[in-house]
Amino acid sequence: MARVREAMIVAGGAGTRLRPLTHGTPKPLLPFCGGPFLEGVVLRLAAIGIERVLLVVGADTAPFEAFAATFDGRGVSVEIVPEPEPLDTAGGVRSALGRVTGTFLVLNGDILTDVDLAAAVARHDEVGADATLVLTRVEDTSSFGVCVRDDTGRITAFVEKPAPGSLPGQDAVNAGTYVLEPDALARFPQGRLSFERTVFPDLVTAGAHVHGWIGDGVWADLGTPERFLAGQRLALSGALRWPTLDAVEADAHGVRVADGVVVEDGAHLEGPLLLQAGVHVAAGARLGPDLVLGPGVRVGRDARLADSVILASSVIGDEVEAEGLLAGRSVHVGRGTRIGREVVLGDGERIAPGSHLEPATLRPAPAD
Repeated sequence: MARVREAMIVAGGAGTRLRPLTHGTPKPLLPFCGGPFLEGVVLRLAAIGIERVLLVVGADTAPFEAFAATFDGRGVSVEIVPEPEPLDTAGGVRSALGRVTGTFLVLNGDILTDVDLAAAVARHDEVGADATLVLTRVEDTSSFGVCVRDDTGRITAFVEKPAPGSLPGQDAVNAGTYVLEPDALARFPQGRLSFERTVFPDLVTAGAHVHGWIGDGVWADLGTPERFLAGQRLALSGALRWPTLDAVEADAHGVRVADGVVVEDGAHLEGPLLLQAGVHVAAGARLGPDLVLGPGVRVGRDARLADSVILASSVIGDEVEAEGLLAGRSVHVGRGTRIGREVVLGDGERIAPGSHLEPATLRPAPAD
């Protein structure tokens, strides 16, 4: 990794499937296990020697500018690349190519992974590739584009959604992480550009060395409520290490309690879970497993919460029962409410006492 010091993160996704949670917060900046999701991604990059990260974002750069400022003095600089018009998966990266100085990494800003990036770069160097795709194996190829590799790992073709078993020995798909040489991307014009449909297929056709490196790490898309919760379960269980989560020490049962948390006598905590600074848990509440409560959350007496995310300053009333809930900031859930799975509550939402929210309820409901 001695010569790779720069990375780009494609972070312009709208997060439509996580609305209304993303109405006020871009999807890559949603809190995830103790901090904005992108904070964990940047810290993982810094840990392998990346010194400069470029965030390719949409037209509204303000939330990302504020995020970038939090890295001042932390050993890694974060810069913003605005994308006023959507440029597909590669267009924004191509637009910023003049800002990198050599081999660089590209990551998707909404993929949870602990893949060994240093090993991917080492393999890229070893084989002298123009582009290296980090790949992951799947059991059912019919929902993916398969990267066909020869015996050396060089990619020779891309086959979209082949039937299972139709490509014996070929079960590796694009995991959304790349090691690139600037010259490989510079041959493509500025504007809308797709890595998957144009850049990599055209490089293969032109005889460039496009390599496929299979990583054994976790790979998870966080784009829906259930996938977001599944990713949280992976981190809380220790299936992968996540930097912001590791900032709070766990006990032998995976219970992480930050400074300033108050847990009244008679409350029960079942790990794994994370209670962030300022959380107050009333007597009789039963919390966990697979639960994250953001800073300042208050949980009432005899409440039952599991497999959920409750963001900062929210209030969960007495005797509330919820499993599989995503709740934004400053949400207030009234006493005795029953909440089904995959319910998403936007920032500031108020739920009347005694309510019953059916599974997959969105509050506020979509305008259409």
